[in-house]
Amino acid sequence: MIDSDGFRPNVGIILANHRGEVLWARRIGQDSWQFPQGGIKDDESPEDALYRELAEEIGLSASDVEIISCTRGWLRYRLPRRMVRHNSHPVCVGQKQKWFLLRMLSPDAHVRVDGTDSPEFDGWQWVSYWYPLGQVVSFKREVYRRALRELAPRLFHNMEQWLRSREQNRRRKEYHQ
Repeated sequence: MIDSDGFRPNVGIILANHRGEVLWARRIGQDSWQFPQGGIKDDESPEDALYRELAEEIGLSASDVEIISCTRGWLRYRLPRRMVRHNSHPVCVGQKQKWFLLRMLSPDAHVRVDGTDSPEFDGWQWVSYWYPLGQVVSFKREVYRRALRELAPRLFHNMEQWLRSREQNRRRKEYHQ
């Protein structure tokens, strides 16, 4: 289902552990990392799609997580021109996403990226909350920034912890430059 502006509805998943770190997954056969995400089918609500994608991409069920929050509106990104399939109808120019912030309730061993016949990821790790901003492909960076920024206060109730997490990320960036 693509809207009249050419955007495909999608959910993005930010899964956090008890330390405030987030699950970062490696695309299969690539050195490309991202948050789990996926399309919303015609007969699904964003929450239904969230749980389906969570199961398909990282092997978790609703009982493994709790929803902390989701973005208020849709966040959009455009695909680079070379990635737009102009021969498909309607043409999809990008994604419009509802982002969900989840807390992991189960042990790490419950995460399974190889649980389907066609897995999207071949690895994963816990990273600091702000780390993905410096690592995600450039055309998704602004959407990641907006989602992380909007959802951070819900994860980091203690503002001191939130600021400390941002400072650690800034230092890591400087170190890796």
